[in-house]
Amino acid sequence: MSNQADAGPEITATPYHLGIIMDGNGRWAKARGLPRAAGHQAGVDNIKRILEHCVQRGVKVLSIYAFSTENWGRPPEEVSGLMRLLGLTIQRQLNELHKNGVRILHSGRLEGIHPQLQKQILHALEVTRNNERITLNVAFNYGGRAEIVDAVRHIIRDGVRPEDLTEQVLSSYLYTADLPDPDLIVRTGGEWRLSNFLIWQAAYAEYYTTPTFWPEFDENELDKALIEYGQRE
Repeated sequence: MSNQADAGPEITATPYHLGIIMDGNGRWAKARGLPRAAGHQAGVDNIKRILEHCVQRGVKVLSIYAFSTENWGRPPEEVSGLMRLLGLTIQRQLNELHKNGVRILHSGRLEGIHPQLQKQILHALEVTRNNERITLNVAFNYGGRAEIVDAVRHIIRDGVRPEDLTEQVLSSYLYTADLPDPDLIVRTGGEWRLSNFLIWQAAYAEYYTTPTFWPEFDENELDKALIEYGQRE
């Protein structure tokens, strides 16, 4: 895995399914003397820019790591702020996303999320369910291990026999059952961990990390990742 592309600007291959671990919001804010909430807002604002560029580059599925099951351990005021931010984002941007042909999916557990926010999430899924321009898969209250545990629970509940359990069957019980596995996982903020993101689905994905914090990860930064992806064999 490399931090930067070493070739010219030509993009020779585009991932069908791109996953992004959006890291560095808090550090971006701290470097500017701003509260962490300002970093999270800047991070949310950046999603639209990257989503539009993904459409231009031919990406069909964009999965973003928005809130992990481990994030509940953050300070309560930060968690409540993140919940409010998601609710406001859905409220303000849903109509535009729908108008632009974006299908929204949710990966994660609804349990534990405030009932009003659950309703907003389910409403967004229903409104955009038939859109085909690009799929935005939002991993919210998500954990890769929790996803596998949930899948196994459903498999047992459905009475699947041990001899009938295959990788394909298990995949069909994951949150991402209707999506192809990711081709490329990008992590911003300089860390090298998967952090429990799509750990089953990303078994054969390419990886790319950059020290750029998520709020500053712009179209040029995404192109660098796509250029390097095209050089992988």
